[in-house]
Amino acid sequence: MAVYALWNNKGGVGKSYLTFQIACEYARTHPTTKVLVIDLCPQANASSMLLGGIIAGEGHLDDLSGASPKRTISGYVEERIASPYGSPNSGANYVLKVHNFNSFAPTNLYLVAGDEELEVQSSRVSRAAQPGPTDAWRIVHSWISDLISDIRTSWDVTDSAVFIDCNPSFTIYTELALSASDRLIIPFSADGSSKRAVRAVLSLVYGIARHAGAIQSEYVINSSRFRMSVPKIYSYVGNRLTQMNAGSASAFKTVVNTIGTEIWDVWRASPNSFAIHPTGAGAPSNRVDFRKMFQAEISDANSASVVSGALGIPISQLQAGQKDLMGRMITVNQSQLDKQQPNIREFVRAIE
Repeated sequence: MAVYALWNNKGGVGKSYLTFQIACEYARTHPTTKVLVIDLCPQANASSMLLGGIIAGEGHLDDLSGASPKRTISGYVEERIASPYGSPNSGANYVLKVHNFNSFAPTNLYLVAGDEELEVQSSRVSRAAQPGPTDAWRIVHSWISDLISDIRTSWDVTDSAVFIDCNPSFTIYTELALSASDRLIIPFSADGSSKRAVRAVLSLVYGIARHAGAIQSEYVINSSRFRMSVPKIYSYVGNRLTQMNAGSASAFKTVVNTIGTEIWDVWRASPNSFAIHPTGAGAPSNRVDFRKMFQAEISDANSASVVSGALGIPISQLQAGQKDLMGRMITVNQSQLDKQQPNIREFVRAIE
């Protein structure tokens, strides 16, 4: 089973919400598989949703980050900073069984929770990748791979499904997440800035220059230098997309098609940057087949989406009716659920 990173070089595309929904649905439909979420976003929104939502989840995060030692990703990072070039093999100390905090979560779903202190630690992590042994960059960029290995060893399994929620910006943590991942899911929204952000992903991760003479990122340079693999593009996902009327639908379609063309051009120039799926499938030979394999769209469920994240109830389990959201009754209509539930289920069915 692959390790999936969810990242776009732009905030507000719903990557944490998508991480929450994908992980819960994958765990629900693969009950004999241990499913791990690693939250490497300092905002820890995916962790908040997984641990029970905006009230209960935030309370659990406060308790975990306030514990001594911390029971969050920040606690693990602190251990690695103290001993940057030798793994303490302590990753299993930071994994949580999500169901113990949120009864709506599948019992086979686990989490290494996010922590806002990652922001404070980032400069120290970056410094650790510079001095020391000649391969310091490679060793530091293996920290999250070490974390996954520690947890799998504690489970006595050689394989498990892993989803990593990344920081929106291209920080050291994004690099560590990508270095640990096999496949990349790129969420985007239907606006012009998403096109630019997708271009940035292609440039920063794969060295695909947007113009002649563009400088390559250190991640591209050092991944090649140390022969470290980079994740292959698995899917670009239009997330929580809304089409309000004929006019906006036309604009929406134009933006989505433009982003699709951008990635289609990358495929034609560099097909090895993509993960052909399912296993055994042939490579797409035309734009239509490419879209079927690599593009997905998740409709916005409006109030149902908000309630799902705020209460920590996966959209596949959310039922229509009145929901108490911080003292205010919110109506979830079945028509809203019908927009998004099939999209999530269909997308997760394609994940190997």
